[in-house]
Amino acid sequence: MSTFPVMLGALCVFALGYRYYSAFIAAKALVLDDRRATPAHTLEDGHDYIPTPRWVLFGHHFAAIAGAGPLVGPTLAAQFGFAPGFLWLVIGAVLAGCVQDCIVLTASVRHKGRSLSDVARTEIGPFAGLVAMIAVLFILLVTLAGLGIVVVNALAGSPWGVFTIGSTIPIALIMGLWMFRSHAGKVTVAGPSAFGVVFLIAAVIGGHWFSETGAAHVLTFSPHQICFLMAIYGFVASVLPVWLLLAPRDYLSTYVKLGTIAVLIIGILIVRPDIQFPAFTQFVHGGGPIIKGKLFPFLFVTIACGAISGFHSLVASGTTPKMIDKETDVRFIGYGAMAAESLVGVLALIAATSMHPGDYFAINSTPEVFSRLGLHTVNLDTLSREVGEKLAGRTGGAVSLAVGMAQIFRALPRLDRLVAYWYHYAIMFEALFILTTVDAGTRVARYVLQELLGKVNKNFSNTAWLPGNLITTLFVVLGWGYLIYTGTISTIWPLFGTGNQLLATIALSVCTTFLINMGKARYAWITAIPMCFVGITTVTAGVLSIRGIFWPLTAQPGQEFTGYLDSALMAIFIAGVILVVCSAFRRWLAVWNGAPAPPEAFGPPVAASGEIRMGCC
Repeated sequence: MSTFPVMLGALCVFALGYRYYSAFIAAKALVLDDRRATPAHTLEDGHDYIPTPRWVLFGHHFAAIAGAGPLVGPTLAAQFGFAPGFLWLVIGAVLAGCVQDCIVLTASVRHKGRSLSDVARTEIGPFAGLVAMIAVLFILLVTLAGLGIVVVNALAGSPWGVFTIGSTIPIALIMGLWMFRSHAGKVTVAGPSAFGVVFLIAAVIGGHWFSETGAAHVLTFSPHQICFLMAIYGFVASVLPVWLLLAPRDYLSTYVKLGTIAVLIIGILIVRPDIQFPAFTQFVHGGGPIIKGKLFPFLFVTIACGAISGFHSLVASGTTPKMIDKETDVRFIGYGAMAAESLVGVLALIAATSMHPGDYFAINSTPEVFSRLGLHTVNLDTLSREVGEKLAGRTGGAVSLAVGMAQIFRALPRLDRLVAYWYHYAIMFEALFILTTVDAGTRVARYVLQELLGKVNKNFSNTAWLPGNLITTLFVVLGWGYLIYTGTISTIWPLFGTGNQLLATIALSVCTTFLINMGKARYAWITAIPMCFVGITTVTAGVLSIRGIFWPLTAQPGQEFTGYLDSALMAIFIAGVILVVCSAFRRWLAVWNGAPAPPEAFGPPVAASGEIRMGCC
């Protein structure tokens, strides 16, 4: 099958979904209005609350949500064949993922930029808010571990990758000072953007030069060392003001992400590589070397971000709502950024399935497992020599995706001799995707923990209180760092994927309640239908994961604690989701019986009197 009609079809679906469905939601269900003041203006503090241009904020939001999920999830799900992943990515994003992100972002903006759990407390009730807060914190720690372990596997033993990724930090710091502090009261974009792009390209080229020198061993780290370095970075990025490192680095990485996506789309349309995988493989019934379960329900938790992601609801109720300049920007940033991420997932799936199945499974399986599949490699040995690294047995999805992208890029005119550059560029591309999610996610987790501890000590509720920031950030980093240090992709990814989708179920239940409380019950189906589907598939996957993946670890020497811990975490996730959804249902019944809605659902009053103007489309 040619990739040309597949790529063209996906682009058309995303364009139509944004043009019509998001406009319908913005105008009819949410009634976005620029005369309603956003918390970035009413609570501006120069630290977390700061009005930000829509393109800069789009870059930050896209970089924060687009982590390992849309890259690794579809790559791993290729085990089931091309068709299941493609259909779920496209349909799930337009009807579920984009909708969730857009409505959660609106709800948080109208609740003064507060977190998802705080919105749940106001919209559903105190008990639901407390349960959601605890569930969100646990799920977020596991999510960050799931994202982070992919970076560990990609950068371990790669001085080129470490050099390039490390260089983005000082570049971002300079950009932050230039963008937000060089002109009092004004945000400068053009100059810092040009500076960032030029030096980022220099960092990629410089990484190759450095890896060829005798000093390369200085930046050659083991997986555990990469884990420590990533924890230090996550701590610093969460504590520093958002404008200094987080926003400019995400904005910088967006150039890489969107630029690479554009080049990859063009490459696919020009090269038109054939999809080597069948529509459905024999592993849809289970027994696969990468994903142990059947297509249902494990496809829907393996592709954990490309179609819908609970983690997005935390970003949409974390850093982003505190930076929204005007309310109608919500549609472009919330719905648009998720559509862009799903497109990344489609590209990842195409890159993975354009490889020969033997090469794909040789990379994503251990040599022992691959020897039992009866498959043979085709181009893998040649590619290993060209990139200068052993590719077989590099499980986790990141390496196979980089190989697939490199094969597409090398087929472009005059670029066939740059395979090593394309491969390492793809690794850098993936690491940037993930690290920008880790730093934003750590900051969001800090917000959640501060809200929880604020119920005991009010000082923690003040996000500008430095001791509280340091203490809560340390606990968050220690939590996800421990899971990465002691876990593997085979144990963390199922926990991450299932927990992430359970969090999406919580977010959709809060969104449904928000619409009902706002007097828009006739539009509640927009989120209620995705909530039911995601909830059923994910709870099923959670129960099966405990029974088939985590609990059996308790009988393996050295894995007992991991088995008990993962089983307990999954049970907490499932219980939390059930409690929140039941509380939400009771709230819906109360509203239908005449209970008053919380005034926060409507947000602050508009600046002018009269009928509210519909959001721009």
